[in-house]
Amino acid sequence: MIVGIPKGLLYWKYGPGIEAFIKELGIKYIVSPDTNQDILDRGVKTCVDDACLPVKIFHGHVHWLKDKCDLIITPRIMKVAHREFICPKFCGLVEMLKNSIEGLPAITEAPANLETREGIFRWFLTLGRILNCSRRNIINAYEKALYFFENESSGYNDLDFPLKVALIGHPYNIYDSYANMNIKNKLNKLDVGVITEEKLQKEEIEEKIKRLYKKPFWNFAKNSYGAAISLYEKSAVDGIIYISSFACGIDSIVIELIKEEIRDFPFMVLKIDEHTGDAGMDTRIEAFCDMLERRMYFENKCAQSREYGYSCKGII
Repeated sequence: MIVGIPKGLLYWKYGPGIEAFIKELGIKYIVSPDTNQDILDRGVKTCVDDACLPVKIFHGHVHWLKDKCDLIITPRIMKVAHREFICPKFCGLVEMLKNSIEGLPAITEAPANLETREGIFRWFLTLGRILNCSRRNIINAYEKALYFFENESSGYNDLDFPLKVALIGHPYNIYDSYANMNIKNKLNKLDVGVITEEKLQKEEIEEKIKRLYKKPFWNFAKNSYGAAISLYEKSAVDGIIYISSFACGIDSIVIELIKEEIRDFPFMVLKIDEHTGDAGMDTRIEAFCDMLERRMYFENKCAQSREYGYSCKGII
């Protein structure tokens, strides 16, 4: 048996753990390639029109795998934290795939409640049984996978740059370089470093959430808001870039909450879909970085003027 693992959606968060589980069981597996134009085209052709870009990309990865394996792992993720939820499309992803892509091999359908170790184990136990593995082997493989589930990616934390921006958004928008037009490299080439939410402790994010009238029940929304506000208040970044999928309802709410809190701090929203092109993206990124440079220059001049007792009015 050959198992297929689509390199889309929450692969960027849980993929290494799933790979470790399959590898420990000694089962042959194949991972779809990094997102590219072919993957995107497959997704656009097979997925419903009103789906967001990440869901279309996931369809493309599954379509690429369908003739190359006997089973495709498609986690029906329900929860990732206690009393917190994620986009409902994850719950119905299996049905979307079945109704959109013809000639699919077997795909996993078991719900995945990843809020506790017990929930994680149940999902891996179900997967292991589908693969006809013994309980002992499943437990051994689960222990290998658990390390990756509980020790997430370190994310981005560029230190050796004069300017830094917080890159905020869903992990599949932040780490899929094709979907976001390789924004990290673009920023680094402009001498701007990138910092993501993984730099922060969970307690720091939770602390910022407490000031809201009501705690968001969307997990990624909570993380995005908490990370943006925390990095802003710690003066760890010079600006914030929020990467948002076109038509994402959750993002539209979080963006307004962040704007309300940071007020006139440099903040840019980049909407991405299958029509996004390099030219428009480059123009906006360059303009934003130019603005950050000017802001830093004027702030330094003002600091020098105040040191000698002068006013900043003639500088700005």
